[in-house]
Amino acid sequence: MAEITPSISAESAPIKVLRIITRMNIGGPAVQVSGLMQGMDKTVFIQELVTGRCLENEVDYLESKLPNLKVTRIETLSRRISVFSDISTLLFLIKKIRKFKPDIIHTHLAKAGVIGRVASLLSGHKSIRIHTYHGHLLTGYFTGFKLSLLIFVEKSLAKVTHLLVAVGEKVKRDLIEVGIGSRAKFSVVNPGVQIQPLPDRQKVLTKLDLDQEIIYCAFIGRLTKIKRPDRMLEVASELKNRNTKIHFIVAGGGELLAECKNIALKQKLPVTFLGWQQDIEEVLAISDLVLLTSDNEGTPIALIQAGLAGIASVSTNVGSIAEVVVNNQTGLITDFSVKSIADALEKLVSNSQLRKQYGQAASQFCLGKFHTEIMISNYSKLYKQLISKK
Repeated sequence: MAEITPSISAESAPIKVLRIITRMNIGGPAVQVSGLMQGMDKTVFIQELVTGRCLENEVDYLESKLPNLKVTRIETLSRRISVFSDISTLLFLIKKIRKFKPDIIHTHLAKAGVIGRVASLLSGHKSIRIHTYHGHLLTGYFTGFKLSLLIFVEKSLAKVTHLLVAVGEKVKRDLIEVGIGSRAKFSVVNPGVQIQPLPDRQKVLTKLDLDQEIIYCAFIGRLTKIKRPDRMLEVASELKNRNTKIHFIVAGGGELLAECKNIALKQKLPVTFLGWQQDIEEVLAISDLVLLTSDNEGTPIALIQAGLAGIASVSTNVGSIAEVVVNNQTGLITDFSVKSIADALEKLVSNSQLRKQYGQAASQFCLGKFHTEIMISNYSKLYKQLISKK
């Protein structure tokens, strides 16, 4: 680990943490950052959160779930690349760092990770720099020169970052394999998730005007290319042709929502689009299975939430999926083929006892590994260790 020269010791005063994230759209990073902002000991840590704005087709997690959480918004901080906006964001963060004088600057997501760490260097203030990889962009996003540039930037920033955190072992290995960071500089902190007690299934089905006798499979998340909702629709079509009694519910939105709706309508697929749902517990309450069809993932929150709710999952074998779903114990992991995914779903649809067995095992597994309190404890220990090093 790089040499650290903190401005205070852990014993002398509260540790000041500046947390920077690109945007707080509904999804895993927002859930984890919110958990840290709310749950870390306020007598030990003074935290400030800086974030940008969500895209037009996204729902802001803070506005929908935590409207009273104190946050600094940077209008120019967004996922899209813009020279003018990015320079404005950089200057804002430099000013913020000089004023707040954080002991730790902790960045989340790619854009905030780049601009936040550069701002830390240019500010002249000696802060400990931490960056969390909630996944990575090495697969399914960029190719050729753009991918090479991304790797070069991340390699360079890793050298001036005191601690790199990955949300799963597979994510860590993928990054190290391309030369981003080293084993000595990486830690793995699993996501922390909590769900509320599930509402009554029958009441939710009635509210959503859904048939109470059908087996429902939930697809939860952004409808964007990397998540492969088109693959989910192909699976729905395959199972329809097999006369498998299953209905898909899609909880989420994104740039592919209209296209997916049109495909489902034209092919008369057994799919209901619910849009973004503020209460994931309602979706889980009516779900018998949860499906993930992505080409790339970190450690998906949707599958952890499913596990906590006692629901078996079927997922493509990407990212750190195998660290969330234990194949043939808490769910089924498949390759990318429509047939493999359809076979896995059909196996669970036809065997209610197996669904129940996997669901119970998933609940025990996720409670012991992915609870918010565990994540908070792990980050608190890391922060204190870093502060204590001279």
